[in-house]
Amino acid sequence: FIKVYSGLNVETFAAIVDEASKQGLKTVGHIPEAFEGKLESAFVPNFGMVAHAEEFSKHSADFTDEDAKRFAAMAKRNGTWVTPTLTVMKWIASETRSLDELRASPSLQYVHPLLQSKWLTANRYNKNSTPELTAYFERMVEFHTRLVRALKAAGVPMVAGTDTLSSGVVAGFSMHDELELLVGAGLTNEEALASATRLPAVWLGVDSDRGTIEVGKRADLVLLDANPFADIANTRKIAGVFLNGRWADRATLDAMLADLSRRNTAAKDRFDWNTMRK
Repeated sequence: FIKVYSGLNVETFAAIVDEASKQGLKTVGHIPEAFEGKLESAFVPNFGMVAHAEEFSKHSADFTDEDAKRFAAMAKRNGTWVTPTLTVMKWIASETRSLDELRASPSLQYVHPLLQSKWLTANRYNKNSTPELTAYFERMVEFHTRLVRALKAAGVPMVAGTDTLSSGVVAGFSMHDELELLVGAGLTNEEALASATRLPAVWLGVDSDRGTIEVGKRADLVLLDANPFADIANTRKIAGVFLNGRWADRATLDAMLADLSRRNTAAKDRFDWNTMRK
């Protein structure tokens, strides 16, 4: 697929979406800033998915329920899906307050030390923070919850995403965070699970061989020790994983994580952070 970004002008955005469709490609991504004040005109045929709830919320002056419903109606009319990535904005809001939560994150040990350094010593959200900015992001986090509810009410399909590598958003771990946030925003446990499994496959057009557990489909499975329909947090209770038909049990997964942590710690000890920052 083609991903579109914020800096495109209106004509280029429309041309990319049109040409991608002619080439049999999907289009996903940001709503360019050039659509300020004319958001609805961004929803052109074949603009397949908006990546990030903030692509809507940055067009709301006061984060009202009316705006949430209006944004959901635009997406529904155009057949555009949404990946909210709630977890990334939650982290951004946290980092504008302080870096304490980030420093204390148990998953930080699984992040490469160069990226850890960027997150902790060159964090632009923290460096540019003001009380007003923190309050703004906190309001945006709350609005995104209401936006997800409006999208659900309007029947807009949503898929789970995290914007991994943004500060605080750790690959793998952040997906569990996202599922919990989606449920907190009003999705059922089953809907949240579908947003990370079946629906992405449907949107990508590859659901004939993946996305659900069926005979003849790819053996990419997660076996849990507890029922996620009872509690979405049970997705963290992983007994083992099938990847391309190969089984890795909990002991194997734990050993892989421990090895990654050791390698990151060893690399971190070799680096001179002050020299790297220069």
